[in-house]
Amino acid sequence: FTSALPPPGRLALASQSGGVGLALLELARTRQVGLSTFVSLGNKADVSGNDLLQWAESDPQTTAVLLYLESFGNPRRFAQLARRVGRRKPIIAVKAGRTTAGSRAAGSHTAGMASSEAAVSALFAQTGVIRADTIDEMFDVATLLDLQPLPGGARVAILTNTGGPGILAADACEAAGVQVCPLSAATRATLATQLSAHASTANPVDMVASAGPLEYERAVQTLLASADIDSLLVMYTPIDPANNAAALDAIGRGVANARATGIVNKPVLVCALTTATPAAPLPAGNERLPRYVFPENAARALGRATAYALWRRTPAGTLTACTDLQVARARAQCARIIDSRGDTWLTEVERDELFRAFGIPVVASARSRTADAAAADATRLGYPVALKLDAPQVLHKTEVGGVRLNIVDETALREAFDDFARRFPDLGAADGGAAILVQPMVMGVETLVGVVHDRIFGPLVAFGLGGIDTELLRDVAFRIAPLTDLDIDALLHSVRSFPLLDGYRGRPRADLPALRNLLLRVSLLAQQVPELQELDLNPVIVRSAGRGCTVVDARVRLAPTAATTS
Repeated sequence: FTSALPPPGRLALASQSGGVGLALLELARTRQVGLSTFVSLGNKADVSGNDLLQWAESDPQTTAVLLYLESFGNPRRFAQLARRVGRRKPIIAVKAGRTTAGSRAAGSHTAGMASSEAAVSALFAQTGVIRADTIDEMFDVATLLDLQPLPGGARVAILTNTGGPGILAADACEAAGVQVCPLSAATRATLATQLSAHASTANPVDMVASAGPLEYERAVQTLLASADIDSLLVMYTPIDPANNAAALDAIGRGVANARATGIVNKPVLVCALTTATPAAPLPAGNERLPRYVFPENAARALGRATAYALWRRTPAGTLTACTDLQVARARAQCARIIDSRGDTWLTEVERDELFRAFGIPVVASARSRTADAAAADATRLGYPVALKLDAPQVLHKTEVGGVRLNIVDETALREAFDDFARRFPDLGAADGGAAILVQPMVMGVETLVGVVHDRIFGPLVAFGLGGIDTELLRDVAFRIAPLTDLDIDALLHSVRSFPLLDGYRGRPRADLPALRNLLLRVSLLAQQVPELQELDLNPVIVRSAGRGCTVVDARVRLAPTAATTS
């Protein structure tokens, strides 16, 4: 269906859509991106994306893999391959179908925020796959990785001949996770001898509009020689179009001169605002420099490459075992419950039994049906206490006013209990109606830990900001179980609210080792008990360092699996 093929090269490309595949071939030809292999996967009746990954791994002509995907046939196999292949050859993917239009109604906070998109993001994050948001971005990243070395760090210098594009480039780099770092006094002093007195030697380095080819050549070489940076973004805005070719040639000479002195490990990107479409790469001695039209494109590509390089330098994580787990006991309990009730939510007693088998810490509580019993329980547990409605038909207690916190004495407790009794007439009924949970107050940072079972990707472990505003703020991240030690750390640092756990503005540091241990146990529970469909620990109170963390409220749903129904 196409007669215009791209040049031969080192990138393997696969498309799950024939129409998109045609567009990819045309774009590769236009941008002079060389391909070693092209596969139109179609409905993957014979060849899949996983097959291409295996082929690319052993193909000496291929240095990177580009994928346009609409679905995963075997995501667990993809994860295994991507982790292995990505350590040597980058994988860049565009995954279509990111919307949540097909999300189902869910009975827990965790399931309400999980989606196939969350699973795909988790899969790519754990396996080092570089996710591009658009086809254009995929080629931006691929061109950089094909032509330039991986950055050794996140520090970038920006060289420009006009201030405005330099500012745009700086903003875009910071947004992409790349640091526009200060330059040392020595580097700035050298630049000052090479540039106009009106130039700024700060980063971005603004040579001003009078800068010509010689200034570009010298400044490029000086910046690449500096120990202050890991990569270089060169901006060129045409002041006199007649000098365009000379200026671009000078950028290439500056890079070639630096390479000749042994500086070979710093990538260089060029943003030349001379055309409305991406131009062919810029020659620079024995190499070519990726060339971009807008600074945002270059910055995003550099950000993706920098994150990938960091992933590749990070050792593979370790799957840690817990020797005190009672897996057989938990599986037997779940089998009995499913045989009796099928798809069901666990009672508090059943939930606590399951948690004990996996060593998941739960706050002490007592289930009371009368005010007298609640008062006695509060005295035994110690004030202040919390009262919570425990009713099978109530999924979210706060939405029906079923939680009263920080009750400091018996008088306040009886008033709260009487209020519950007026609003919930079946409270205390002998036929299994509502009851009141009495719990001691636990102080610390409220977090959420959860599990939801995705039918394609398996169990997803969630972590984020907990409490009643969880779904409003949606500060939650996901990873696919089982979690390595590095997966757990990445999950913790993926949420915006992590500083609250790390001593933000003088707050005491939270007990992060205890929280990591809880996430490990939840991951193992999700993996070892496949009947677990939803788990919502919200809130998990993380106390100050050395004092542990405690599950204060939880919901667990079981459902039959293929194994339990066969």
